[in-house]
Amino acid sequence: MTDTPFSNESDSQGPRAGTMARQQAIYTGGMSGQKPAVPVDYAALEAAAEQRMSREAFAYIAGGAGRESTMSANRRAFERWRIVPRMLRNVDRRDTAIDLFGRRLNQPFVLCPIGVLEMAHGEADMAVARAAAARGVPMLFSNQASRPMEDCAAAMDAVTPGAPRWFQLYWSKSDALVESLVSRAEACGCEALVVTLDTTLLGWRSRDLDMAHLPFLLGQGIAQYTSDPVFRESLAGTEDSGPRPKITTRTLRNVLAAARHYPGSSLRALTSGEALAAVRQFIATYSRPNITWADLAWLRERTRLPIVLKGVLDGADAKLAVEHGVDGLIVSNHGGRQVDGARASLDALPEIKAAAPDLPVILDSGIRGGADVFKALALGATAVGLGRPYAYGLALAGETGVGEVLDNLAADFELTMALAGCADIAAIRAGETRLVRDETIAG
Repeated sequence: MTDTPFSNESDSQGPRAGTMARQQAIYTGGMSGQKPAVPVDYAALEAAAEQRMSREAFAYIAGGAGRESTMSANRRAFERWRIVPRMLRNVDRRDTAIDLFGRRLNQPFVLCPIGVLEMAHGEADMAVARAAAARGVPMLFSNQASRPMEDCAAAMDAVTPGAPRWFQLYWSKSDALVESLVSRAEACGCEALVVTLDTTLLGWRSRDLDMAHLPFLLGQGIAQYTSDPVFRESLAGTEDSGPRPKITTRTLRNVLAAARHYPGSSLRALTSGEALAAVRQFIATYSRPNITWADLAWLRERTRLPIVLKGVLDGADAKLAVEHGVDGLIVSNHGGRQVDGARASLDALPEIKAAAPDLPVILDSGIRGGADVFKALALGATAVGLGRPYAYGLALAGETGVGEVLDNLAADFELTMALAGCADIAAIRAGETRLVRDETIAG
């Protein structure tokens, strides 16, 4: 017998707990004709999600900036590195856990913030929150969420009390709003504050522009704002000074949509003008392009949470982060959504880690499978961030779809780690299994 895929998952005490059980569950289900709720292959997952989602929704989540060359660069960067497996290394017992900001996590990944998840599924952030909590995977509450952070925190606690969650902060032009958002994040149990640096202005996103579609103008993805007392108090002074769309039946439908997305009575939101005022105020205050390193001191005075900077691609910025007392970094090009032609996140990772060797460093942008996780950890990442794949799982099967994407990634990573000759993440970081560059793949 030469092929016994499950033999290393049991012993005299019965099956061992672990992510490898996912593979066995799929094959066992297949005996009775049951298939996974979402495709395991990433290309098939994305294609199935495209068929399920509206054209506007898929464009928003799948699209990148300009010609989308940064998205392509992210994938090429992973393909350039090849794993050289080691043999006879005893991988019978495996450990995929890491320590991050005082937490012991079963897997070395977190869920990156994705805005406007209601475009993918009606349960939006709530479904993601439940799936993450059930697996102990930290969820980064998006600043552009479809559900308030408090609702998501409650959903997580209903599944696993104290499940890990972080908050993503877009630094608004209103310092009072920033302070309120940070205070709310602390109150609902967030364990880190992730300041996104690369979205002080909205990137040139060709797919959205071709459809002339921006979900925020319909009141989507602004639940953190409309649930915030400081933001709502500011609506009374909102001026309608921006360009006005031509009045058509489509305009009226969009106005009604904005009212439906506003908390409370849709009729009141419409007749009071609050729904449209909220959209205008969001556009006016969304992000502040003149923030500098000096502003981090102001933020530090207002939170006890670890401050993580997301969007760092240059070693010089990593050194500045260390100088300014930052607690962690996320090496990210926003999944290719902000700067067309930007450096691939994985290419930047070794430089960032060398510049900030004592900080946790998370690699985001382009993670599609277990081998990607392995390569990122081998090149210096503490953990990785997962984005589009879980959004596609959400679109196809809600909470179940998100859960299966996470389970698949966990099993794929554990298999890759073991078959490469590493029993735990310490072995990956120690370089017990080498990576080599494939010079045939252009940079």
